[in-house]
Amino acid sequence: SPATDHRSDGPTQNGCPTLRKALHKDKEEMTDSDEEEEEEDDEEEEEEERSSDEGLLLQAHYAMERMEEFVQKMWEGRWRVIPHDVLPDWLKDNDFLLHGHRPPMPSFRACFKSIFRIHTETGNIWTHLLGCLFFLCLGIVYMFRPNMSFVAPFQEKIVIGMFFLGAILCLSFSWLFHTVYCHSEGVSRVFSKLDYSGIAFLIMGSFVPWLYYSFYCSPQPCFIYLIVVCILGIAAITVSQCDFFATPQYRGVRAGVFVGLGLSGVVPTLHFMISEGFLRATTMGQMGWLFLMATLYITGACLYAARIPERFFPGKCDIWFHSHQLFHVLVVAGAFVHFHGVSNLQEFRYTVGGGCTEEGDM
Repeated sequence: SPATDHRSDGPTQNGCPTLRKALHKDKEEMTDSDEEEEEEDDEEEEEEERSSDEGLLLQAHYAMERMEEFVQKMWEGRWRVIPHDVLPDWLKDNDFLLHGHRPPMPSFRACFKSIFRIHTETGNIWTHLLGCLFFLCLGIVYMFRPNMSFVAPFQEKIVIGMFFLGAILCLSFSWLFHTVYCHSEGVSRVFSKLDYSGIAFLIMGSFVPWLYYSFYCSPQPCFIYLIVVCILGIAAITVSQCDFFATPQYRGVRAGVFVGLGLSGVVPTLHFMISEGFLRATTMGQMGWLFLMATLYITGACLYAARIPERFFPGKCDIWFHSHQLFHVLVVAGAFVHFHGVSNLQEFRYTVGGGCTEEGDM
C-alpha cells in the first residue's frame, strides 16, 4: 500500500546521509594516511640527499687536504731564496743583507729542512749547532772525569756544570731560533725571547766557576758577587721578554744590555787583582784568559750592533761573513777560551789542595 511504501522509504532516505558521512570519513582517513606516507617518503629522500651531500663534502674536504699536503711538499722542495725588499716586515732585520733570505715557511718541517740549504741564516745555524754539540760532548766527558782529579768533586762538578749548562742552553736556543724564526711572526717572537735568555744564561753560567775558584778562600764575597750577577741576569732576561726588545731599532740596546751584564764582572775582577796582585792574578789566576774571553765577546757584540762588515759592503756578505755570523763564531770561541781558563784554575786548585792561607782569596 502507499502507506507501507512510504514507511519503507523513510529509513533508506534517512540512512543515506549517515552512509555518506561514513564513506567521507573513511576517505579522509585514507587521504591522511596517504599524506603521512608521502611525508615520510619525502623525509627519507631529504635524509638521503643530506647524507649524500655530507659524503660529498667530506670527500671534497679530504681531497683538499691531500691537495694541500701535495702542494706543501712540492713547495718545501722547490722554494727559492728571496731579496730583502720583498720580505714581510716581521722577517726584516738587516737591510744590508740584500739577497738570499728564506721566505716564510709553512711548517716546522720545512724550517728544519732549510738547514741544509744555502741562505742568510745557514752560517748562523751551523756555527751554534756545531758549537752546541761540541760543548755537550765536552761537558759529558768533563763530568765523568774521575773524582780523584778534584779537591771537592761534588762542588766542583756542579759549578763547572753550571757553565756547561749555560753554554749549551745559549747555543741551543740560538740555532733553534735561527732555524724556525721564518715560520711565522708568533714563532719568531717566542724563539727570539729564548735566544736572548740563552745569552744571559751563558753569562751567568760563566761567572759561577770563575768566582768559585778565584774566591775559593773568601766565600762571602764570592756569594755576594754571585747574587748580584744572578739579579742582573734575571733583569736582563725580564727585559728581553718585551716584544720591542727584538725589533731592529733596539739592536744597539740588546747589545748594550748583554755587554753591560758581562761588564758587571769588572768589580770582582778588580777585587781579585787587588787582593792577589797583578802578577799572581795574571798567572795563577788566569786573568789573561778572562780578558781574552771578554775581548772576544765585546768585539762580537760591537760587530753585531754596528752591522760590520755588511754596512760597508751591502750585498757582498749576504751568505758568509756578515756581522751576526762573526758574532756567533766569537761567542763560541769566547766560551771555549773561558772553559780553558776555568780548567787551569781547577788544576791549580787541585795542585795546591783544599787548604787556604791568610794571604789572598785563592
